[in-house]
Amino acid sequence: MHDGFQTDILIMDFTKAFDKVSHIRLMSKLRSYGISGKTIQWIHSFLSERKQNVVLEGISSDDADVLSGVPQGSVLGPSLFLFYINDLPNSLVSNIRLFADDTVVYLTIHSDSDTHVLQNNLYKLADWEKL
Repeated sequence: MHDGFQTDILIMDFTKAFDKVSHIRLMSKLRSYGISGKTIQWIHSFLSERKQNVVLEGISSDDADVLSGVPQGSVLGPSLFLFYINDLPNSLVSNIRLFADDTVVYLTIHSDSDTHVLQNNLYKLADWEKL
């Protein structure tokens, strides 16, 4: 702004982001960051064999296996999610700031082509969220 240019900002909160984390992809990404041995085994154990059910008016549903996601409210959940999305900026041209499931993407607009770059980054983020 000080140089007379506009900066466009996208402020996003990924929908149910913590629930969508693929355990298989997360384990792969953790290994690529050098996490191995007992630590990776402990994290795998932390995520595996979880169950969930719904209670409505005092009546519980049958337990269902939890096949994806990181536990919300846990100390480890936000860190695991950040490991999961840490490579997201690699596919974007714009500037990006990540904090848990909140994401800010911004770009100073010098020409019409910059607006197209930002729009393409938004499409990439939407595609990434569908994975």
